Amino acid sequence: MPEENRAAFHRLETMLLIRAYEHQLVELQRTGAPGTCTSVGQEACAVGVVEALDARDRIVTNHRSAGHLIARGAEPRRLMAEVLGRVDGYCGGRSGSLHISAKELGVVLTSTIVGGELSMAPGVALAQKMGAGNSEPGGIVAVFFGDGAACEGIFHEALNLAVQWQLPLLFVCENNQWQAFVHRLETMPDKAISAWARGHGLPVDSVDGNDVDAVHAAAARAVAHIRATGGPAFLELSTYRQRGHYEPDDQAYVDSAELQAWLQRDPIRMQGERLTAKGLIDAAGLAALELRVRETIATALDFAQASAWPTPDTLLEHVYA
Repeated sequence: MPEENRAAFHRLETMLLIRAYEHQLVELQRTGAPGTCTSVGQEACAVGVVEALDARDRIVTNHRSAGHLIARGAEPRRLMAEVLGRVDGYCGGRSGSLHISAKELGVVLTSTIVGGELSMAPGVALAQKMGAGNSEPGGIVAVFFGDGAACEGIFHEALNLAVQWQLPLLFVCENNQWQAFVHRLETMPDKAISAWARGHGLPVDSVDGNDVDAVHAAAARAVAHIRATGGPAFLELSTYRQRGHYEPDDQAYVDSAELQAWLQRDPIRMQGERLTAKGLIDAAGLAALELRVRETIATALDFAQASAWPTPDTLLEHVYA
């Protein structure tokens, strides 16, 4: 199989894994586990961008982080253990689903503050530029944020700083159309956030965020530009948040016709149809792939539930003061 087709197949499998993992978290929440903010419908954004990065790079992300983490190579079993508060989680059960960091994967932090990741990313990128800590030459930082964060003042502050200091920073706006319970068109006059970014004088690209191959191609171009020039770039990925702001959320505020229209452009469905049209997979192959992913998540759940709870004597570990 040509490398291009192999990569497209891998993207489909990774998106399926992300979707299955988050659906499992939804089921766990219904039985009393902590709630979560899912990225269902946005998987192509995470997979396409993260695949364009390499081991030198760092990720700063937000409250819908599961896709970024799994695309980066995070083990679903350790992620699930973290959500359930167990010792085998990436942060020893201390972060839940909203504050996970994984140093070994280059995932520096997950911020639940709207725009909080934008306030931190320039500092991480400056450290990369200066070669501080364990930074490697040529390493960049990718910061993921939503359209809601773009309405915060820190959006412009971060862009301005990145351009002025020529920081190796890739801004990735996952424009999922919703800002908590408010549609983005109620909060901003422009149809595209990229227009705001363009005014800061950095390369800007707008892409169909549900087309994982298009996202990857755009991200690869942006990453190549950053490595070549040392300066920032901006991607706006147009996608849709298929589930509510958090679990549980009945989405009573969502226009059902709009939701159904976006469901027809589900990123997993689109990639499956593309591979089927190319003759790279058929219905049986898709079913086998989905079964493999479900088995991976079932094994992850068993691992997480068997993991021990942290003991009280470890309460003050990893605390500064």
